[in-house]
Amino acid sequence: MDNERPTRGYLTSVVRCYCPRCREGKLFKHGVSISLKKNMEMNPECPVCGQPTDIEVGFYYGTGYVSYLVAFGISIFTFILWWLTIGFSLSDNRFMYWVIFNGVLLIVMQPWLMRFARSLWISWFVRYDPQWEKTNPEDLERINKEQMNNW
Repeated sequence: MDNERPTRGYLTSVVRCYCPRCREGKLFKHGVSISLKKNMEMNPECPVCGQPTDIEVGFYYGTGYVSYLVAFGISIFTFILWWLTIGFSLSDNRFMYWVIFNGVLLIVMQPWLMRFARSLWISWFVRYDPQWEKTNPEDLERINKEQMNNW
């Protein structure tokens, strides 16, 4: 019997923070945590396929924009859901209740959003390789070991 590997799709691997190359190794050392240092600590390379996670100096700067866009999308979704279920009115505070609800939701989701943004960002630059066991990760000539994690 063959060694059965899990088959994860693109979206599942991004949401659950798996390596985009093999979709098996975890990108982060620890689970989602309130501690920022622990929450954002990434494996230097995929523990399964060896894909480097810090591709170049400042690689993850773009994740701030991704995180903002995802938070904006969540806000639009909660706004529409609130409008369809509860509604808005000028004569009471329902809009303010939505603002408070949405703000608390985004604060609670922030540790996951930061990780999701990194996972999504790296998935745009590292392609899935179904034959990852037979090929090495791409040669990354822009890695500077002295500057890694210097952000």
